[in-house]
Amino acid sequence: MNPGVEIIQSYFPNLSERQVEQFKKLEDLYSDWNSKINVISRKDMDQFYIHHVLHSLGISKVMQFQPGTKILDIGTGGGFPGIPLAILFPDTHFHLVDSIGKKITVVKDVVKQLKLTNVEAQQARAEELVRKYDFVVSRAVTRMINFYPWVKNKIRKEDINEYPNGILYLKGGEVDEEMEELGKSYVVYHLEDYFKEDFFETKKVVYMPWEDKR
Repeated sequence: MNPGVEIIQSYFPNLSERQVEQFKKLEDLYSDWNSKINVISRKDMDQFYIHHVLHSLGISKVMQFQPGTKILDIGTGGGFPGIPLAILFPDTHFHLVDSIGKKITVVKDVVKQLKLTNVEAQQARAEELVRKYDFVVSRAVTRMINFYPWVKNKIRKEDINEYPNGILYLKGGEVDEEMEELGKSYVVYHLEDYFKEDFFETKKVVYMPWEDKR
């Protein structure tokens, strides 16, 4: 068994055989693409399952998406956090968007190879999108004060999950000063409360519920 996949299984013991196989395939797919395009930094590939897959899945420790939930992953890069979350939540629809075409090429290929039917990948800028979603996820593509205006009109008002719709943002280091710039309510979840690896000591999920219920 791949030791990286074993780590994933230790935290997510209820994965189906299909999900385990999909997680197993990820490393080879990204290693192959990385030899052609630098999708993931070389040093990070050595810790692929912790730094990318498990980190992405940190969002699921905060929010268990209900079937039919629609998720927008902005600035997905090579497909994080969207692809690991799409494997974990096969009944949830994920729209993965990045402005860089070659990264979306990688995402589309990985989605095809894994036979993920719940993922749509698109080269676009956030502000061009017109659809509405239950949640917007991202791995800290920019400061929240810049990110928020891109997505504030893209969140649906009707909630179908345990928590109100909103933004789930993976971030490292200090977040309070940055979040205070925006003056919106938010909750910080520390991933070191869920994962024991040293990498997660400074890693957080910031949840910002959608306030405008008019």
